[in-house]
Amino acid sequence: MIIDFHTHTFPLKIAAAALDKLSDNSGSRPYSNGMIDGLQDSIKKSGIDMAVVLPVATSPSQYETINRVAIETNEHTDETGILSFGGIHPDNDNYKDILSSLKNNGVKGIKLHPVYQNVNFDDIRMKRIVYEASSLGLITLVHAGYDIGFPGWNQAVPQRIINVIKDVAPEKLVLAHMGGWNCYEDVCELIAGKEVYLDTAFTINPIEKKDGTGLSKYNDVQLTNEQFVNLVRKHSADRILFGSDSPWTDQGQYVELIKNSGLTDEEAEKILGANAARLLDI
Repeated sequence: MIIDFHTHTFPLKIAAAALDKLSDNSGSRPYSNGMIDGLQDSIKKSGIDMAVVLPVATSPSQYETINRVAIETNEHTDETGILSFGGIHPDNDNYKDILSSLKNNGVKGIKLHPVYQNVNFDDIRMKRIVYEASSLGLITLVHAGYDIGFPGWNQAVPQRIINVIKDVAPEKLVLAHMGGWNCYEDVCELIAGKEVYLDTAFTINPIEKKDGTGLSKYNDVQLTNEQFVNLVRKHSADRILFGSDSPWTDQGQYVELIKNSGLTDEEAEKILGANAARLLDI
């Protein structure tokens, strides 16, 4: 079973504009239309059994719509292969009620994005959400490291993440982008070996320019196979989750990149699906 633990979709009305804006900001190209149907087509072509969608609440008012859609999406997971997490914003004072509602409606976890939400991950507003989510048995997946579209913004660097790990000790914390995009050395020093999960999203794939004329200037910060395998083994293959960051990568290509990275067959099997199935309890 292959589970992509890190994907994104956008509502029909804003998908094209959202993709265009994010593509302009990052200088990289999307590989699908950014909507649910595009993700469904992609997982079918790629031989992926399930994709976890990670919505981001960029303002406090968005959580109601995001979470309603998440619950509706999850009613059809068996047919579609799409499982959605919920969304929450650090400025939601009713965060306990929001998290309880998600739990009661069978939603498995939440996504936080300190850069998009412009709140440091070790801010008390983030910590209290992570603590409450953990208390309820929910998974918290957080963007980790820098963001290709916001150069220099440090709200989610490993130095902040380690503060949350020490202060909150969450049971089901997933750090996207192998613990910190463009932060390889700090992740190896501060994060590797801690009781958290890392996902592989947007870390070993080639980054193509938006116009398709070649590789992005950011391609050099991607992990080499040697760096990737080293980090997997330093952290433990039991706590690594396959994530593609679709639509910003080709999911099928990413599966092959994992398989051909130098991992053993056993390590690859754990990362591509077994670890996620255990964490999601499916």
